[in-house]
Amino acid sequence: MNDYRAPLRDMAFVVKELLGLARVGQLPGFEEATEDLFDAVQEESARFSQEVIAPLNRSGDQQGAVLKDDVVNTPAGFKAAYKQFVAGGWNGLTCDPEYGGQGLPNLMGAPIEEMWHAANMAFTLCPLLTRGAIEAIHFAGSGVLRTRYLPNMVSGQWTGTMNLTEPQAGSDLAALRTRAVPEGDHYRITGQKIFITYGDQDFTENIVHLVLARLPDAPAGVKGISLFVVPKFQVNDDGSLGARNDVRTVSLEHKLGIHGSPTCVLAFGDEGGAVGHLLGEPNRGLEIMFIMMNAARFSVGVQGLAIAERAYQGAVRYAQERVQGIPVGMTARAPILHHPDVRRVLSTLKSRIEACRALAYYAGQMLDFAQAETDPALRAAAQARSDLLTPIVKGFCTEMGVWAASEALQVYGGMGYIEETGAAQHLRDARITTIYEGTTGIQANDLVGRKLLRDQGAMARALFQEIRASLPALSGRPECAAIASAVERALVAAEAASAHLLLHAQEQPEAVFGAAVPYLHLMGWLVTGWLMARSAGIAAARLEAGETDAVFYRAKLATARFLADHGLGICDSLRASIMEGGDALLGMEASLF
Repeated sequence: MNDYRAPLRDMAFVVKELLGLARVGQLPGFEEATEDLFDAVQEESARFSQEVIAPLNRSGDQQGAVLKDDVVNTPAGFKAAYKQFVAGGWNGLTCDPEYGGQGLPNLMGAPIEEMWHAANMAFTLCPLLTRGAIEAIHFAGSGVLRTRYLPNMVSGQWTGTMNLTEPQAGSDLAALRTRAVPEGDHYRITGQKIFITYGDQDFTENIVHLVLARLPDAPAGVKGISLFVVPKFQVNDDGSLGARNDVRTVSLEHKLGIHGSPTCVLAFGDEGGAVGHLLGEPNRGLEIMFIMMNAARFSVGVQGLAIAERAYQGAVRYAQERVQGIPVGMTARAPILHHPDVRRVLSTLKSRIEACRALAYYAGQMLDFAQAETDPALRAAAQARSDLLTPIVKGFCTEMGVWAASEALQVYGGMGYIEETGAAQHLRDARITTIYEGTTGIQANDLVGRKLLRDQGAMARALFQEIRASLPALSGRPECAAIASAVERALVAAEAASAHLLLHAQEQPEAVFGAAVPYLHLMGWLVTGWLMARSAGIAAARLEAGETDAVFYRAKLATARFLADHGLGICDSLRASIMEGGDALLGMEASLF
């Protein structure tokens, strides 16, 4: 169903007014990132998303990817759409110009990626993984590997994959068994990997697999894992393709959703060993893979936002058209949008989606400052903020996406449960986002263990201080006072919860990490509430100045107030769960299940 329209006005508000694209445009390397360029790129991306890949979303779900005669065939239209994607230069949008990329900032790339995922999540998973592989090779690859692989990967002529999981080793990568044996200037890789997104496809002539494996003398555990570049076809010194490598697609997984995206079981070395080249230093592969994984985690957070927006748009249209019953306060039958509870559901969806959009784009902006800021202190602060936000974006936005897809389906009533409306596909597709690239629990453990506890709360306190410093100006505006007050209460809850986790981490680690997911949600609500409060302040100022786009700014102000009144109240209950729920958690011992 081609029913997606990119929310360009709200995207532009977040990028240009809330976050300030002009600030990023002052950084070295981003000078061309002007508002005019942003508008032009957004408009063309919207056209591509709406006209080329969105119409393939439902048909791709129905047809799915198929493995036949050792070849993966993607759904009808996907291959032609990918050719247009590459021809348009979309794959290298934020990549290094040295290898053919356009070098645009992440603040510009995030809304474009949102459009692609909303239009067709299954299609967009392919370039998502490719960009992560590009980052890993760019970060850790030798000059030879960069020259050999990056130009064709940046252009999209070749794609990339991430190969971590094995049948016995999911999130526990210490248990992986794939082996890498040195042989001259390369290695022979043997083993099996599962859940490999776009592990094979019919888009491109080559696929570059990044594969975690163990060297013969590797120490046990995660410290003994190395990372290897293993192409589907070997690449000659002159850049031409050589012999087919010893890697095969054994089967495709049968999945709940994203049917258009082939999820492969790959066998390496059935005929003696796939040729691979070490990426980075021996036994440090997991560190490098995290470069790719963190890029993917940010993108998957955007996925959650995107699928929520797509589901919301369908629900709004249905509510505007479906006539059912006589709404309270009316005397005749009317579209269900007039029923108070339907309006409540749609208002809740709208407020949370706009809040998560602000969060995701803000995280993208921090990546830009961490990359290009010239002041070392400011660059370090931006990197710290980016590190703190990444698990929140991934966990909070994807959990919101699943919830939003479910709530949007509810608006349809029984019709939502029928595949023809498209609502069911959004829920099926969204469900994976809270799982792959690390479950919500893993993101929460990262937030608590590596972000809060490791620096004794320094990153969190810096965020809290910035939030608190911004509140007086908002409180001074009558339209924003209640919103600022709700954010302040959320801030107090987050500060108390953070202090509690820091205080009890040593003597009660099980209770502390048992509270990690509630803490991630608390932090997500705080940051999104703060960004929506800032949005409300901007909207109020624009209305006061007599801006012509008054309807949009009134809607933004009303949406921020709705989130404050109907959303942020959860922060105190999350604080209570974190600070007072430890005994109950520990009381649920394993024998009771």
